[in-house]
Amino acid sequence: MDRRVAVTGLGVVSSIGIGKAEFWDNLIKGKAGISKVSRFDTSSFKRHYAGEIKGFNPEDFIPKNKIRFLGRASRFAITAAKLALQDAKIPLSEIKNKKICVAVGTTMAEASVMDASTELFIRDSAEKITSRLMLNAFAPSIPRNLGFFLKSKGVNLLIPTACAAGNYAIGYCFDLIRSGETSLAIAAGSDALSQVAFQGFQKLYAMAPEVCAPFDKNRKGMLLGEGAGVLILESFARAKARNAPIYVEVLGYGLSCDAHHITIPKSAGIKKAMEKALKNSNLNVKDLGYISAHGTGTIQNDKEESAAIKELFAGCCRDIPVSSIKSMLGHCMGAASSIEAISCCLALKDGVIPPTINFKTPDPECDLDCVPNQARRTPIKTALNNSFAFGGNNCCVVFSTAR
Repeated sequence: MDRRVAVTGLGVVSSIGIGKAEFWDNLIKGKAGISKVSRFDTSSFKRHYAGEIKGFNPEDFIPKNKIRFLGRASRFAITAAKLALQDAKIPLSEIKNKKICVAVGTTMAEASVMDASTELFIRDSAEKITSRLMLNAFAPSIPRNLGFFLKSKGVNLLIPTACAAGNYAIGYCFDLIRSGETSLAIAAGSDALSQVAFQGFQKLYAMAPEVCAPFDKNRKGMLLGEGAGVLILESFARAKARNAPIYVEVLGYGLSCDAHHITIPKSAGIKKAMEKALKNSNLNVKDLGYISAHGTGTIQNDKEESAAIKELFAGCCRDIPVSSIKSMLGHCMGAASSIEAISCCLALKDGVIPPTINFKTPDPECDLDCVPNQARRTPIKTALNNSFAFGGNNCCVVFSTAR
């Protein structure tokens, strides 16, 4: 279990950019990808804004004859994976029929396909609900479709631990490489906007009217987003043998379960996950350079996450930058921590910390350095990526500059 794990490729599909270059440029500029939802009618809802991806053409990345029955989340995942493999300089022919690992985290799976099926049923057009459509509505369809597109024949896994699932996928792939079961893995998170998710979060009274403002005293809640993030993980030996570009090293991760409440987080569980991640990475609290916060913008999440950070990093919590890119993207559910992991990789590589935008009024209960409104250029060597999910499922991953 002493094999080192490198990140050699990054692929992202988001509301502020498709591909790492456009995504990162807009992220450090503090550009918001929030807009009025156009994918479905929101007139009967109380909220109308989200981080919807507009202008995405799957035919730019996926053969036209293979797109028809793919759900939106699968299209995002395949696109992000293709971009990540290109970034890692790994041709598709190199992984065809190979036993590599494909792990995908999600919250809603292919809920957009279920939306379409429900619409047909309501309109008395149930006969148009084909078997192909229904097969793509099942949860495992995202990794299945991704594995089919890549023609990979190794581990193919769905991780449905809601909004921490992307980090869980990274942790799972990390373990497989460390144990020697594989030397190459694709860790992904993908989710698409759907009516059921949009309505569900409104029923929890968790959504803000128009703006997500993490850690701000007057924050009014989260906004939904959508997209996919894919990281190519390799053993250092494999990466060095092929002279691959190495962004960062994955040092370790930590898991915990609050066992407290289905939707309300608890600082003790959050602290435990962060603590485990540092311990498993052989770091102490003073070694950390940046925290990518879960930072949803809800009253309770930001309060509990801040409390956990202040307790664990008691002597240095105000010296560690803590920002939330959900202020720009919204909450991309199962893709959130995957995309935030990509942000961590680029922050370490370029020495730039993305901002928490929409910050106006400090909250005494969230008195952290949240990198308000403007990116900060500063060299950092380590980053902690926080992700917490309904049910109290927490996963934190540690990245470092590659030695």
